[in-house]
Amino acid sequence: MKHWYVKVASGVCIAGAVALVVTVLLGSSPKTSTAPKTHPVAGNATNSAKRNSKLVTSKGDPSSLIATLISTVAKFATPGGAQTGTVPGTWFGAPSALPVIAQDNGFLEVRLAQRPNGSTAWIASSSATLSSTPYRIVVDLATEHLMLYKAGQLLMSAPAGVGTEQDPTPTGNFFVALYASPPSAAWGPFIMVTSGHSNAISDYEESGDAIVAIHGPLGADAAIGTSGARVSHGCVRLHDADLAQLRSIPVGSPVEIVSN
Repeated sequence: MKHWYVKVASGVCIAGAVALVVTVLLGSSPKTSTAPKTHPVAGNATNSAKRNSKLVTSKGDPSSLIATLISTVAKFATPGGAQTGTVPGTWFGAPSALPVIAQDNGFLEVRLAQRPNGSTAWIASSSATLSSTPYRIVVDLATEHLMLYKAGQLLMSAPAGVGTEQDPTPTGNFFVALYASPPSAAWGPFIMVTSGHSNAISDYEESGDAIVAIHGPLGADAAIGTSGARVSHGCVRLHDADLAQLRSIPVGSPVEIVSN
């Protein structure tokens, strides 16, 4: 399984020879900390939802389709309708691997990584290669926990550091957009960059955006503890050992952030 990593250092993302600004929503100053053990649990996910005949995935489905773009492609508001723009073939140097939420007559409806949150577009099926993922991440802001599902089975429920009331973590349907190398050990073993963008912050530290990521605790191990906490500017922080359990999740896998 291939992961696409970009290097993050001092707010600058380097992909190949191209320097790009990437800001994941930082928090307090990094501190050295020891991560506790993981919190695996066993059980069933939600019941499978009813499907429309054209619908590809829905909450509770054991797998989801992913469309990896061959290049920058045309996007359409409706299947076979007039072109409304393009979907970039890469995002911050990583190939665009987008969840497929519907298909119709040679067209795929996909989620997009760019603002605004919740953006979708129709693309031609011939412009992408298809794969599937059994994984789904659910972040529950009310319980301050992250759940990892595989094929509908709950693999892990871990306490998480989520956004504060002033800078809340946005809710909605997102996905794993790419992986980034951590600038320091305080970020954990890697940074999982999602397609989510802060609704409270539009330009974090003059970076041009405020992207929600899942990463290490950044010194908030004690606050996160075993029950979770509201400690971030919108990102989701995990103990290092819990974050490591997400390493095998392919890009394009769905990330659902809920508040109930």
